Amino acid sequence: MATERETPADGDRQLCGLVKDLANHIEAHLRVRAATLGLTASQGTALRELTGPMTLRELAERMSCEPSNVTFLADRLEEQGYLERHPHPGDRRAKQLVLTPKGTELRERLLELLSEDSPLSPLAPEEQDALQHLLTRALIR
Repeated sequence: MATERETPADGDRQLCGLVKDLANHIEAHLRVRAATLGLTASQGTALRELTGPMTLRELAERMSCEPSNVTFLADRLEEQGYLERHPHPGDRRAKQLVLTPKGTELRERLLELLSEDSPLSPLAPEEQDALQHLLTRALIR
């Protein structure tokens, strides 16, 4: 349990530490679950974030990485038959990443595994909603 805050800076430091620890637990959880499916953590993150057709740049933003890193991931996932590149309907210069049926099945399995014993599972659904709301507010600048 958190200790009493002595100063606002102490509170910020403690809260930042907790958020970092939670992010590390979520990353470790994803790494283990992705590995059970023969995926790297980065491939697992890409599959988790591919909620529909999107460009490499959009996926890179969701993954907080450079588009060149996503290009490498997309190449590997495409070679494995999990996604395809399709022409973007509104920008002839861009391509969209689209999951294949095999990729959709793998993504669904990954999401099931990620929900098992999740670092957030000790929180009730309404607590998860509240946490999401608070984190979203904190990120708005």
